[in-house]
Amino acid sequence: MQSSLLPDETPGAALLAAASALAGTTGHHDELRGVLVGSGSPATPSGLAPVWERFFEANGVAGWLDLSARLSRVQRQVREDGATYNVYAEGGESARSWPLELLPLLITPDEWRHIEAGVRQRARLLDATLADLYGPQDLLHDGLLPPSLVLAHPQYLRPMHGVRPAGNRWLHVVAFDLARAPDGSWRVVGQRTQSPSGLGYLLENRLIIGQQFPEAFRALKVQRVASAFRTMIEGLLRDSPAGAHSRIALLTPGPRNETYFEHVFLARYLGITLVEGSDLTVRGNRLYLKTLGGLEQVHVLLRRVDDEWLDPLELRPDSALGVPGLVQAVRAGELVLANAPGAGVLESPGLSAFWPGIADRLLDEPLKLPAHTSWWCGEASVWEATRPRLRDYLIVPTFPAGAVTRSFAPVMTSELSPQALREWEARIDADRAAHTLVMPARPSELPVWHGGRLEPRPVVVRVYAMSDGAGGWQVLPGGLTRVAGRRSGVDAYLSMQSGSASTDTWVLTDGEVDATTLLPRPLDAADLAGWRRVVTSRAAENLFWLGRYTERAENSVRLARLALEALPAGSAPVLQVLHRLLVGQGMIGAAVPLPVQGSSQAARVFERALIHSLGDTRGSFSVAYNLQALRQCAEALRERLSTEHWGLIKHLSELFSRQLAGIGAREGHEPLSDVLGVLNQAALHLAAITGAQTDRMTRDDGWRLLSVARQIERLDMLAQALEAGFEAGLHDLDDGFALLLGLFDSTITYRAQFQARREVPPLLHLLVQDTDNPRSLAWVARTLRERLRKLARHDPAWAEAVTLTLPSPSDWSLETLSTRDAHGRHSALMSALQECHQAALGVSGEISRHLFSHVGPADRTVWQ
Repeated sequence: MQSSLLPDETPGAALLAAASALAGTTGHHDELRGVLVGSGSPATPSGLAPVWERFFEANGVAGWLDLSARLSRVQRQVREDGATYNVYAEGGESARSWPLELLPLLITPDEWRHIEAGVRQRARLLDATLADLYGPQDLLHDGLLPPSLVLAHPQYLRPMHGVRPAGNRWLHVVAFDLARAPDGSWRVVGQRTQSPSGLGYLLENRLIIGQQFPEAFRALKVQRVASAFRTMIEGLLRDSPAGAHSRIALLTPGPRNETYFEHVFLARYLGITLVEGSDLTVRGNRLYLKTLGGLEQVHVLLRRVDDEWLDPLELRPDSALGVPGLVQAVRAGELVLANAPGAGVLESPGLSAFWPGIADRLLDEPLKLPAHTSWWCGEASVWEATRPRLRDYLIVPTFPAGAVTRSFAPVMTSELSPQALREWEARIDADRAAHTLVMPARPSELPVWHGGRLEPRPVVVRVYAMSDGAGGWQVLPGGLTRVAGRRSGVDAYLSMQSGSASTDTWVLTDGEVDATTLLPRPLDAADLAGWRRVVTSRAAENLFWLGRYTERAENSVRLARLALEALPAGSAPVLQVLHRLLVGQGMIGAAVPLPVQGSSQAARVFERALIHSLGDTRGSFSVAYNLQALRQCAEALRERLSTEHWGLIKHLSELFSRQLAGIGAREGHEPLSDVLGVLNQAALHLAAITGAQTDRMTRDDGWRLLSVARQIERLDMLAQALEAGFEAGLHDLDDGFALLLGLFDSTITYRAQFQARREVPPLLHLLVQDTDNPRSLAWVARTLRERLRKLARHDPAWAEAVTLTLPSPSDWSLETLSTRDAHGRHSALMSALQECHQAALGVSGEISRHLFSHVGPADRTVWQ
């Protein structure tokens, strides 16, 4: 393995891999060597399974020596993509980078043909079973399924009984968790039917891992996955009442969901709209998307919200994730909901032993892909037969938690004390139906690169099947492979929440690699004539506040910097104005004393209060609060923001808090220069964020709304700052004049145009009337007016009425603004600035009322 070996002395990559590999766990199938550990050696000279020998030889010795660097590149790419998985813990939740291992799981063509046939058959079986359970219920009447196992399940939804979904299809995407048994065969260890997760992560894994081993990817002829996604979309369109002209959306629970990253990723890949429940409304039995341009019908909804949360009217009444009336839209045949509500009942592990009999009845054929052994304790004879051997099983809940059912974490009985085992026996006796016994799996072990060696880890692969809308199913040639986080506990269920990782799944083909892409038919001029990007009302509101919080963060950073810089030697009027603005912006409390020249104690109290407030995330106008709010808005807009834009916002939020905390942790006085350094870095990052918004976002209605929000915030802040400054007479003071220019971020521009003049007319010209200065009131008002009109072009009357309330500073008389009245005040200027302040508040309220709410006539639908 030494890189110093001469080429003719260097062993092959496969031999290096074999020499580096640790021994697997006895009784488990070793993927690397292709044998049951303890049963002998494979026939290949390298000691590896033939497929793994081909993999390492395709990468060559150089590729073998580069594995650690490739793993580092994988981890860096995950971070750059912003791929995360939210891990929920007691007391809160946290996001961690998506854990991705380097080496893929390899599945040979012969193995895949067997898996594909078995998964396709089981997908047909599940769809037929749902049609029966929500239809004639022959399986229950004829005793092939116990009613107490089905009807007691909290995800058996009685409102769906008798419903015929659009296209007569209950399932459009199903997933099966497969594990290779010690004998090398593949077995089903679980299935997901209500809203199978992982497709987005599967794509992320493929994009990253495929790039690390391009030679092996080509040499092994790895099958591509795009055709399955295309089949899924075409199947949904076939079942939709609107056919090929249907609008498809993906329903997500929102940014706090554990797999939100993949919702964003999948929506982007499929080219469909990502929505939350609040984006949708049901009117007249039809589902509509709330957009800036009004309501637009949604014909297909690919959901990632679990069954009971879909409709607060007919299902769980406390749900804020679903849409009132959604079940009725499905019932009326006006919506394809993938998968249909009520599909979750099939995920119960208690059903496992009944599937062979159901397959005989509904398909008239035996199952091609066996399941792992499990027994439902609800049958007295089963419980009595398995009770003496309870320590041989894993105890799992039959049902998820519900109003009359309880759930619990799976229990490894082999690890229980005799007393604990007796207690579990008593629990099962008290409620047999709630418990299912599963024979502990011994999944095969995949090599992972760890510490410069190949280390075996247990794996389970999730395989997906997609309906083609014509009665057939296509199995995605790949899968989401979950890898145990450590070698111990190999019999436990592999869970991403408990620390498992993932890797890519390579299905090899002995034919041609499928060249299908997701690209639909070419668009012609007629298609593009009225083309526009839809902006949902929720996305619009988040974009609106993204703009406002960006501007607020910039304003608060600038104001804090100016205040701290002025504190040592600022004149009394300057300090008075800064105090007033800081209190008005909520950055310090009104009780904080005004700093007075010559009073070091007052200045120190003021300084400490301001520095403390900078990092206070509870203070609604502090820098930290604005950055946190900015991040939350951006998190809800991941599907619209570039990776770099999101990364800047996330990094700044974390960096600012960490740096301030580091300064605060030091004993004694916080160096003012250190705080100013943190603020300077924040200003630099905010400039980059602003640049991303200005130069990296599509100029659609969402961007216009973001820009409008920034101009509203800027108009209000600048008007208040100029009013406070002139009221205190800052324009007559050297440091006051400089402060006014600093507040408008126009110091360099003024010096370039007017050199050292300290006169009111040129000051007001630049800050109020110069339409070339993006910080002048005239530029802000004009930009606000123009973008509002373009934003609301679908409602020109409303846009015109709103823009009429905006001032036109460029039309004001500079002479009048510069003239003092009999009391020595600039009363005309003060009045004009008050007008700007009121206009900003008025426009903000009008936008919220008109663009973010869709209130229509009452729906008089009679619910049967």
